[in-house]
Amino acid sequence: MILQHLAVKNFRIHQDSEIDCSPGLNFIIGGNGEGKTSLVEAIYSLCTTKNFKGASDIELTRFNDSGYEVAGTFYSNAPRKVRIVYSGAEGKRNYVLDGKTVFRSSEVIGKFPVVLLTPDDFVLTQGAPSDRRKFVDSVISQSSEYYLSQLIDYNRILKQRTALLNALREFRSNEYLAELDAWDAQLVKIGTSLIQYRKKFIDEFQKYVTDAYRFIMENVELPAIEYPVLREHVLSIDEETFAKKLAARRDEEIRRAANLTGPHRDDFIFSVNGKPLKTYGSQGQHKTFQVALRFAQFFYLKEKSAGTPVFLLDDVFGELDTKRSVKISAYLREVGQAFITITDFSNYGFLSRLEGDKIIRVTKGTVAYE
Repeated sequence: MILQHLAVKNFRIHQDSEIDCSPGLNFIIGGNGEGKTSLVEAIYSLCTTKNFKGASDIELTRFNDSGYEVAGTFYSNAPRKVRIVYSGAEGKRNYVLDGKTVFRSSEVIGKFPVVLLTPDDFVLTQGAPSDRRKFVDSVISQSSEYYLSQLIDYNRILKQRTALLNALREFRSNEYLAELDAWDAQLVKIGTSLIQYRKKFIDEFQKYVTDAYRFIMENVELPAIEYPVLREHVLSIDEETFAKKLAARRDEEIRRAANLTGPHRDDFIFSVNGKPLKTYGSQGQHKTFQVALRFAQFFYLKEKSAGTPVFLLDDVFGELDTKRSVKISAYLREVGQAFITITDFSNYGFLSRLEGDKIIRVTKGTVAYE
């Protein structure tokens, strides 16, 4: 899958910008605040319906305008046209795919696979367990509609259960306890399914991470990902054990009105040469692991999903040393289509331009080709 054309109107600093995209590398060049990252935001939104910076529609709307529009044409076996239209006057945002309005993000996720690498990826190796769960869930969800639907159902159950636990903390009745039993049964069934999917994913994904890390570091170090589902403090993958652990913590859950047991509490342990990365990793190892995760995500989705992902790299090379930058630049040639934002081409001599690549200069929200 490639993005052939991108158009944005009244989006961030852009009033009316269009790009005919290269199927190879697209270098988006501009200083800070000129609008280069806005184009990456637009592409990501078309692929996922969401803004990766978490910005509201009002924030995305150009100053003094009442709405915005983002449109793109993707091509795999046939062209697919996508539009996002926001009207500030109506307070309404529509995602339109091939002329039909789509009302749920789950109907879009996976149709246009995308991989995003940014400096904010430091949270993958240095952040909280929720950051690693989000990464794993996002990769699996783009490759499996069933997993995505199970994850949505599981989160719905957690919300219902939280409300019920709050009620039980105030007033413990047999009626409420019977209702909790019913929610627990669903939590166990769907939660076990999620755990099994995650376990299978990590088993498969390890190879992709190893290959990516090896390309960058040339076998100097060995990365690993562990999903410790069989450890004492984490659930086993069978329903019976899950149910027992859930029952054992019922009183505590009611007292705290919180869901304390389940895959929503899981973590994933990253290591290099057998040592936990979060505890013992150098800054360079963290950076390399983060990049390796994204390249692994790309090649995993390329094999498992309906089309080749679009690869987005936003201000990444300024965070890396020259050796790693050279390796990543070479790796991009194996990817296919990628969009890379940089501040100044002259500072990145290792980024070679081939015939067919495009250099897109962004100045105060205006696009020009070089």
